[in-house]
Amino acid sequence: MAAEIVNPRSESTADHTGHEGGAEPLDSFDPAFALHRGGKMAVQATVPVRDKDDLSLAYTPGVAKVCSAIAEQPELVHDYTWKSSVVAVVTDGTAVLGLGDIGPEASLPVMEGKAILFKQFGGVDAVPIALNCTDVDEIVETVVRLAPSFGGVNLEDISAPRCFEIERKLQERLDIPVFHDDQHGTAVVTLAALRNAARLSKRALGELRAVISGAGAAGVAIAKMLVEAGIGDVAVADRKGVVSVDRDDLTAVKRELAGFTNKAGISGSLEAALAGADVFIGVSGGTVPEDAVASMAEGAFVFAMANPNPEVHPEVAHKYAAVVATGRSDFPNQINNVLAFPGIFAGALQVRASRITEGMKLAAAEALAGVVGDDLAADYVIPSPFDERVAPAVTAAVAAAARAEGVARR
Repeated sequence: MAAEIVNPRSESTADHTGHEGGAEPLDSFDPAFALHRGGKMAVQATVPVRDKDDLSLAYTPGVAKVCSAIAEQPELVHDYTWKSSVVAVVTDGTAVLGLGDIGPEASLPVMEGKAILFKQFGGVDAVPIALNCTDVDEIVETVVRLAPSFGGVNLEDISAPRCFEIERKLQERLDIPVFHDDQHGTAVVTLAALRNAARLSKRALGELRAVISGAGAAGVAIAKMLVEAGIGDVAVADRKGVVSVDRDDLTAVKRELAGFTNKAGISGSLEAALAGADVFIGVSGGTVPEDAVASMAEGAFVFAMANPNPEVHPEVAHKYAAVVATGRSDFPNQINNVLAFPGIFAGALQVRASRITEGMKLAAAEALAGVVGDDLAADYVIPSPFDERVAPAVTAAVAAAARAEGVARR
């Protein structure tokens, strides 16, 4: 598989106007449509088929020898097919970027984009798979049946709380890595940036109290990872306020969340929780009032990651915070999942890991933070996605952690 930004199919003469009556093509008005015409990727052979000898090796009769060998020793599939270097990018289209439930067809441009990022930044081939079903068990059964063709599964843009159950059930049934990037990729990059922000301020994670706005997939995963990493305390707020054990309206996921967060026993609104807090992490959208940001501790960190409109605009955040990060590429310190998932999967595939453990994710965050090194500054706590050191560092750290945790098979 090769991801190609310039697709040969873009020269098609078919009418793709999207309008009845032969209206002017959308390409004429917007370069995004011009780039997407015909799709963003194509399949490319890795071996030539120039003559009958090539054909007999690549297909019949030569291929039969390889098939027979794999039938006798199934583990050989990793050596003689693409299985160990390809990931399925699976969605049901229910939580696509900031667009929400737009369905499987409309999700495909995003899934193609994810696939080319896998290739560009991690050297990992990926296949977009948009499923026309939303039932948890149907999705699980479908992915399990597709799994023999892949070395890993990247779940993408599946709405919470179903995404938690889907990931758990798939990992229970499959012996390949299953990774919901909206959860864990976001958490890895957030932790890496927070480690460096703490280092810049000469504080340990254990000295910090964080508040997360959003108790969906990303918010829950970030909270879990911060606790694993040793954060002093973290409280998570949803639309009704801080998730706490005294609330009687919590889902099963939020009840579990309340059990390992909010050691201070804070209740009430997000704004109330921010008073004296060291860290704000936004993964929910909405707007945090400026007076709530002003009530945070001196030298606070504001990671407002909603796109395209951060929960706290950087101009406001900089009045009160020592370090400001967003999810946008036009401000410093972009918290971008592309810093994590290509290297994480590359490392897991390299050692044929059976799963991605918490230790592997923590190792990825530490390696990512380490790339910044001595260049650490308030506007540089996380490297650029285009820093060529990122993927190799994360890959090596994840592979080493997989071996240390006993989930590597080579």
